Amino acid sequence: MHSTPTHDDVDPGTEPKPADPHRIRRRLALILAVLLVLLLLVFIPPLIGVSRFQRRIATNIGASLGRPVHFDRVSLTLLPMPGVTLENFVVEEDPAFGSEPILRAGQVRATLRIASLWRKRVEFSSIAFSAGDAGIAPSVNLVHRADGRWNIEGLLLQASHIEAAPTAQPFAGSAPRFPYIEATGARVNLKLDQEKTPFSLTDADFALWLPQPHQWHLRVESHPVRTDITPGETGTLRIEGVLGGAESSAPIASLAQVPIDLHGDWRDAQLGGLSSLFIGRDAGLRGEFSLTFAILGTIDQNSISGEIKLDKARRDGFVPAHPLTLDVGCQAKIRNSFHSFSSIECHWPPAASSNRSDLILVADLPDVRQPASASATLTLPALPASTFLDWLGVATQHPPTGFAGTGTLAGNIAWNSAGQNSAGQNTANPTVPSPRIHPSHLQPPPPPPAAPHAPTLSGSLVFSGESLQLSALGRKPIPLDDLVLRSTPPPQPASRSRNAKLAPAQPTSPASFDLLPIELPLGGKQPATLEGHFDASGYTLRLTGGALPARLLALAQAIPQFGDGLADLLDTLPKDTTPIHLDLTATRSWGSPQTWRETTPPPPHHHSRH
Repeated sequence: MHSTPTHDDVDPGTEPKPADPHRIRRRLALILAVLLVLLLLVFIPPLIGVSRFQRRIATNIGASLGRPVHFDRVSLTLLPMPGVTLENFVVEEDPAFGSEPILRAGQVRATLRIASLWRKRVEFSSIAFSAGDAGIAPSVNLVHRADGRWNIEGLLLQASHIEAAPTAQPFAGSAPRFPYIEATGARVNLKLDQEKTPFSLTDADFALWLPQPHQWHLRVESHPVRTDITPGETGTLRIEGVLGGAESSAPIASLAQVPIDLHGDWRDAQLGGLSSLFIGRDAGLRGEFSLTFAILGTIDQNSISGEIKLDKARRDGFVPAHPLTLDVGCQAKIRNSFHSFSSIECHWPPAASSNRSDLILVADLPDVRQPASASATLTLPALPASTFLDWLGVATQHPPTGFAGTGTLAGNIAWNSAGQNSAGQNTANPTVPSPRIHPSHLQPPPPPPAAPHAPTLSGSLVFSGESLQLSALGRKPIPLDDLVLRSTPPPQPASRSRNAKLAPAQPTSPASFDLLPIELPLGGKQPATLEGHFDASGYTLRLTGGALPARLLALAQAIPQFGDGLADLLDTLPKDTTPIHLDLTATRSWGSPQTWRETTPPPPHHHSRH
């Protein structure tokens, strides 16, 4: 049972003291002061008439940019940091590049450096572009003229003439500190002269600051899109790096002199979306694409290196047994402010890897505005046949199954543009083809035909060391001779007598190739012979000699590209087990079915293999 303590039981030393009224009043006064300041920060800015400074602010910003500047309204804000807000901000374009504004944003928020006011100078710590309440997302128009100039050159040159201290400098100095400039949800449009192209960057997040004097740090993340269609997933493009050199204190005289050190990547892109982006339609490709790159030098002259990766690449509508996976390393020299690419060299696998390159591409593009000026050579030192057959399995639903996959594909194909003598002018030095390939099969591409201004496709490919494996006949692999595809040589001038007139030379197709005769063991007393001709319109194959119908049918089934349409013709041939004599011709126009028919042998025309 508890008893309630009485007054006499309480220790006089622990008796509570009455509260100090002065201390309470001081605390209440402090709380009221804080509340008053907060109320002032909320209600006073709208009462301050900063709108009378609108014209002066626009004039000062325009003088800094070198372009006229307009905005509808300016307001003062004190929370969370003091600053000003500009509504419907517009930077006009240089008339030499058009009439559409170079920059537009629904809202621009400039945050003030409070410490700078003690030095009687206004500095902003950050400038942020956003859509604002008006919902007008920041947009930039990049204009490229036919003479090679960009509309942003004037802005960059103007900025280089303004003395500024680093953005993160803790204390104010003689030069104002460069603000941290950022934009969210922006859009970048590309125009060629007065024509707006369908290519844009959307949802772009942009940041620019000055880590050291005369050196800008840039960061951009965006999504490439095409405005005239609805492309698929094009991934995310990121670029980061520095523009300008901190060691130089003199302002730049031209944009071409600006040092650059940029790196970036292109991730999460799908091949279907990329084909729609670049060619305006879905090319029926599926798979993932990624790219990493680095650019070092100046805007006028620099070098670029990168790595391209394809993962699970295939045609739409079917999944091959071995989807295509590639890892390609490339490098190039860039001149004339990204208008000329030379010494382009790509290796698969990359040259830096421990594996030998199976595919090498060297090229030159003298002027990106004239794609027809490009020249390129594709070299296959000794691509394993199994890899080549896997590629065919990606390209077609019915890949050939009649090859054992034990050989190699070697050779080179050269594209020579108008006025170029040879793609060999490239500085790259590709790997020498496998020495077991007969040298005569890999002769250098022939010179261009009589028309010197027509671009040509030439070269040769050799499929060697391969065997036929016709499982339907239960036979062991049958070794094959080399399959040689060689560009058609230019016509030889006809001999003439002293009194005869020289007949004009017949022009040769700029992309014409011959399949040199190859013997096929099809069960006849003598091997059958297959030869063909390929050009820009289609191809023709001719099969002559003896063959067993059953073996020919097995070959047609094992190599669907060869056997397309052949079964219908075989139904009309004898079904016995004795060899028959064949003289068949297959024709196909690109994009159309292949047809076989019996033909009368044309006049003898012998191809030389050596």
